[in-house]
Amino acid sequence: MHVHILGICGTFMGSLALLARELGHTVSGSDAGVYPPMSTQLEEAGIALCEGYAPANLEPRPDLVVIGNALSRGNPEVEAVLDLGLPYVSGPQWLAEQVLPGRRVIAVAGTHGKTTTASLVAWLLESAGLAPGFLIGGVPRNFGVSARLGAPDAPFVVEADEYDTAFFDKRSKFVHYRPEIAILGNLEFDHADIFEDLAAIERQFHHLVRTVPGRGRLLVADGEPALERVLALGAWTPTVRFGEAAESPWRLELEREDASRFRVIHQEGNVDEDAVVDWPLTGAYNARNALAALAAAHACGVDLARGAAALSRFETPRRRQELRGEVAGIQVIDDFAHHPTAIAATLAGLRAATARGRLLAVIEPRSNTMRLGTLRERLAESVACADLAFWYQPPGLDWSLEPVMAASPVPARLEQALEALVAALVAEARPYDRIVVMSNGGFGGIHDKLLAALKEAHGE
Repeated sequence: MHVHILGICGTFMGSLALLARELGHTVSGSDAGVYPPMSTQLEEAGIALCEGYAPANLEPRPDLVVIGNALSRGNPEVEAVLDLGLPYVSGPQWLAEQVLPGRRVIAVAGTHGKTTTASLVAWLLESAGLAPGFLIGGVPRNFGVSARLGAPDAPFVVEADEYDTAFFDKRSKFVHYRPEIAILGNLEFDHADIFEDLAAIERQFHHLVRTVPGRGRLLVADGEPALERVLALGAWTPTVRFGEAAESPWRLELEREDASRFRVIHQEGNVDEDAVVDWPLTGAYNARNALAALAAAHACGVDLARGAAALSRFETPRRRQELRGEVAGIQVIDDFAHHPTAIAATLAGLRAATARGRLLAVIEPRSNTMRLGTLRERLAESVACADLAFWYQPPGLDWSLEPVMAASPVPARLEQALEALVAALVAEARPYDRIVVMSNGGFGGIHDKLLAALKEAHGE
């Protein structure tokens, strides 16, 4: 079968392309404004990519078109699909129908941390020899690909996004997956372009809860009021909480301030066990992600001690605290953080792990929620753990970052040109500094440009 994917360079749709290829289909796709790591992954997989959207991309005529949620009516290729009467489905529907039947599905949901947590679950299952399948909204470096089928009888881990499914299906993606185990890691307002308020997102999360069978398991973070409101709407599945609360069956105790070492305590029924995790990641939020992953893997039969040991070999997914390079003792780190909570958590984790030098935060407000300015009042405080903040005013942002800079709790600078931003960073940075670039997009290739400029400035 020839499967053509519209929006193929999105992290979800590109992952579908890999699965379709692994199933033996001929795969092609269209997208615009592509950037790594997904474009690179598709190229390495030998999947044909059409740059831009046009009716001509549908020749030769595909047997099925999978349409991403970034595509809307009025797109020339979408209009051609409809006019030609080609069979089409959404990405989540295709996954649910072609990959997930008969699999034990583990879905990872939450406003933040889905990619890392899903990568952690997959790695724990892999380390235990279970050969899981997975679809993750990033590239886990322990695997080198964002999706694979895995063993036919193995669990399948899916990053469960609450964003809408397609222009013809406005439900959240995760209602398609029918998981047996669902991790609910956190919940706050985001995606202001499609949700009116937090209550609207809570309703979608409850739709997910409704799909988990009674023989399954809900792993729910403690201390999350929005998740408690979701459960109050009704839950028909055993619910197990994780976090720091003394009454939670899965809890952690930090043994280092930067959370690079912590103890996991599991007390559930007749089970009373603990294990110490000593790993390369930092930040209490990552420790919570690991706790959730250990609980999910344990439900699949992975011994806690074995899982804790495996975490020492875990590598963060691409674009999650990823060290892109170091020049003259100056590190350039890439992170996907694009929400005030995520920005603050990322910087807090890096601050705790920074014994020498300064932390320079570089932020592009690029997500749809940021472009709408919905959470702009929280942006200034999100950089409190940095020593300096560099804000980038991207083209198309209809509100000014000047008030954010003015309210900054740390020295801040605003730039509207990428070249000027790079120059300002090179002029400011000194040995032992860590430059943390945060955006959910390609950011104009700033990481490579910055590294090149630093090399030129320092004669390397």
